[in-house]
Amino acid sequence: MQLTYTPQQQAFRAEVRAWLAHNMPREPLASYDTREGFEQHRAWEARLFESRWSMVMWPAELGGRGCDLIEWLIFEEEYYGAGAPMRVNQNGQLLLGPTLMEFGTPEQKRRFLPRMAASLDMWAQGWSEPNAGSDMAAITSKALLDGDHYVINGQKTWSTRATFADWLFGLFRSEPGSARHHGLSFLMVPLNAPGVTIRPIKALNGKDAFAEVFFDDVRVPVANRIGAEGQGWHVAMATAGFERGLLLRSPARFQHTARKLVQLFKASPHSAARDPGLGDAVIDCWMGAEAYALSAYHTVGRLGRGEQIGAESSINKIIWSELDLKMHETAMRLLGARGELLAGARQAEDAAGWLEGFLFAQSGPIYAGTNEIQRNIIAERMLGLPK
Repeated sequence: MQLTYTPQQQAFRAEVRAWLAHNMPREPLASYDTREGFEQHRAWEARLFESRWSMVMWPAELGGRGCDLIEWLIFEEEYYGAGAPMRVNQNGQLLLGPTLMEFGTPEQKRRFLPRMAASLDMWAQGWSEPNAGSDMAAITSKALLDGDHYVINGQKTWSTRATFADWLFGLFRSEPGSARHHGLSFLMVPLNAPGVTIRPIKALNGKDAFAEVFFDDVRVPVANRIGAEGQGWHVAMATAGFERGLLLRSPARFQHTARKLVQLFKASPHSAARDPGLGDAVIDCWMGAEAYALSAYHTVGRLGRGEQIGAESSINKIIWSELDLKMHETAMRLLGARGELLAGARQAEDAAGWLEGFLFAQSGPIYAGTNEIQRNIIAERMLGLPK
C-alpha cells in the first residue's frame, strides 16, 4: 500500500505542526495520576479546545473541526511526533464521546459533548466489578427506577482516574431478576452525587491511577441514560468497539515509542554487543509499529467505503497491547539495571520514563477486555469455531 496525501491534507498537517510548535508546554507535565498533574493536563486540554484541536473529528458546533479519520490519523502523528502531553480525558473523549454521537439524544449531545471536549467534565469508566471483570455480563450493581430517577446501589472497581474525575459512565442492572446481558442500562453518574464513595487504588508505580467506587442509594435522573431502558449491553458493545479499535490507541502512539526505542538502541552499543538478539528485537518492534499504522490506514479506507469492522476490533486490541509490551520489554533488556530507575532519578538520563511505560504496558493485555477473551471473540465470530 502506498500512502499519498492530498494538498488539503498536507496543509492540515502543516497547521497542526505549527500550532504545536508554538503552544507546547515548556516543561513536561506531572503525571496525570496525581492531583497536580491531573489539573495540569486538564489545563492543557482546555488550551487544545480553545483552538479546536481537542477533538478534531467532532462537528464544529460541538467544539471540533469536522475532520475525517485520515485527518485524525495525521493529527495523531503530529501530536505524538511533537512529544505532546498524554490525553487525560480519554475515557470521555474517545469512548463515551463516540457513544453519545451514536446513541445520545440531541439534548445529551448539547449538554455533555462540548464540556467533554473542553475537559470541563472529566470522565471515568464504570464497568468492572469485583466479580465482573472481563465477564462484563456478570454485572450486579443495581439501578432501580423510582419515578424519573434511578436509585443505584453497588460497586465498581478498577475505574481509571476515578479518584479525580467528575463523572462516571457504566452499566447497571435495571431490570430485577434479569441475568447476563439482559436488563442492563447505560447510565452517566455525577461522582459528587450524595451516596457516592471513591477509594483510590494505587498502581504499580504507587500513584492513584485507579479507584473503586461505591454507590449507596445514589439518585440519577433517567435523562442520564444513554439508549433505551434495558438496552445497555448493546450500547456498551459499541463503546467496547471504540476502546479496542483505533480511537483509544492510535498507531502514532506506538510509532513514537518505536522511534524512541531505535534511539535507545543506538545509544546502547554495549548492550547490543552483549546481546546480539537485541538488534533483531528492535527492528521487529519498529516493523510492528509501522505495520499497525498501515493497517489503520487500510481500516480507515474501508470505513470510508461504508464497511464496518465489528469483531475485527479484537484483533486491533491484541496487536497494540502486545506490541506495546514487547517494545517496553526490549527497552528493559537494552537498559539492564538502569531500567529500574524512576524517571526522577538523577542518573536516569536515557532510561527516564521507560520503567513507567513498562509497568503500564503490563496492563495492556488485561484492560479493554483481556486478550484471552479477544481471542475467543476472534475464534467464534470471525473464524466460526465452536465455543
